[in-house]
Amino acid sequence: MTPNGASAIGTTVPEEVAFQQEVPKGEPILEVRDLVKYFPLTKGILFRKQVGAVKAVDGVSFDLMQGETLGIVGESGCGKSTLAKVLMNLEAATAGSVRYKGEEISRLVFQDPYTSLNPRMTVGDIIGEPYEIHPEVAPKGERRKAVQDLLDVVGLNPEYINRYPHQFSGGQRQRIGIARGLALKPEIIICDEPVSALDVSVQAQVINLLEQLQSEFNLSYMFIAHDLSIVRHISDRVGVMYLGKIVEIGTDLEIYDHATHPYTQALLSAVPVPDPAARADRDRIVLVGDVPSPANPPSGCRFRTRCWKAQPKCAEEVPALMARDWLRDLAVHDSACHFAAEREVDLEK
Repeated sequence: MTPNGASAIGTTVPEEVAFQQEVPKGEPILEVRDLVKYFPLTKGILFRKQVGAVKAVDGVSFDLMQGETLGIVGESGCGKSTLAKVLMNLEAATAGSVRYKGEEISRLVFQDPYTSLNPRMTVGDIIGEPYEIHPEVAPKGERRKAVQDLLDVVGLNPEYINRYPHQFSGGQRQRIGIARGLALKPEIIICDEPVSALDVSVQAQVINLLEQLQSEFNLSYMFIAHDLSIVRHISDRVGVMYLGKIVEIGTDLEIYDHATHPYTQALLSAVPVPDPAARADRDRIVLVGDVPSPANPPSGCRFRTRCWKAQPKCAEEVPALMARDWLRDLAVHDSACHFAAEREVDLEK
C-alpha cells in the first residue's frame, strides 16, 4: 500500500481530489502525456557515473475513459509493466504528465496470484490491510463485515476469511487479489497480466468477473496481456507497444480488423488459429532480427530494423502517433508509421 492511496492491484483517488465531481462515462478519467521512464546505466566502483540509460518507457501518451477497458499488448520487454508501475507510482517517472480527473498526480492485479499474497497472513488480514491505512473507509468494528462482503462480491465464501493463501486454488487467489483491490472503492484498476498464470478455464472465470465488476462499479481498467484474444475479448480500445512506445492505438475493431502498423500486423499474424485448415492457409509475417536494446534504440522509427517497409525516412524521422490523411475512407485511428496502410493478404499463398 502506498501513501497516496494506491493498492497493490488497483488505485484509489488521491485524497486532495477524492471529492471531485464524477467523470461522465466516455470522458477521460486518466490522461497520460509524454510519459518517460529511464533506468540509468552506470560504471565504476568508487566513483560511479552514468554512461547511458535503458529507455523502458519513452514518450507514451493516451487517455483512459471513464468506464472503459484499455488493453496494452506487445512483446516481453516492450515496457508494458514499467508503464503500469509508473502510473501507480511504484516507479518514479523520469518525465511526463499523469492527470486524474484533470488533476496532476505525480504520485496492479499481479501476474502471479500466489506471490502477491503474504503466506503468513489470513485472507481477512490481506483484504483488510488497506483499512489499516485508511480507517475512515471501514472503522475497526466494521472491517470483518466489509471483508466478508468483498469475498462475496468476487464469488468466494465469506467464511473463508480465516484461511491462508496456500489453501486456495490459483483462480481463487486471483479473486482474493481483486477483492483487495476493491477494498478502497477505486475507480481505476491496472491489471498486469492478471490471467497469464491461470488455466484457460479459470482465465475465463476471472475475465468474466472483471467484466461483471466493471459494470457494477463503473470501473476503468488498463489491462496488460500477451494474449491478443483475451485482450480483444475484454478491451474497448487497444494500444500496441514496441520498445517503450505506443505504435498504434484504436478500438478493438480498428486494431484487429484494420491494423495499419507493420508491427501490429506481424503480431496479429502470429495469433494461434484453432482451425487446422485455416492455419495452413494463413499468410504469416515472420520478423527477422532481434528486438533492439532499449539502452540503444534505433534512430527514427524503432521498428525499422525489422520492418519490410523501411525506407531512409524511417531512420531520419520519428513517426508521429496520428491518423493518416490517406486512410480516411477506412477505420481511422492513430498509427506511428510513415507508411501506415492496411495489410493486403495474399490468399493464394
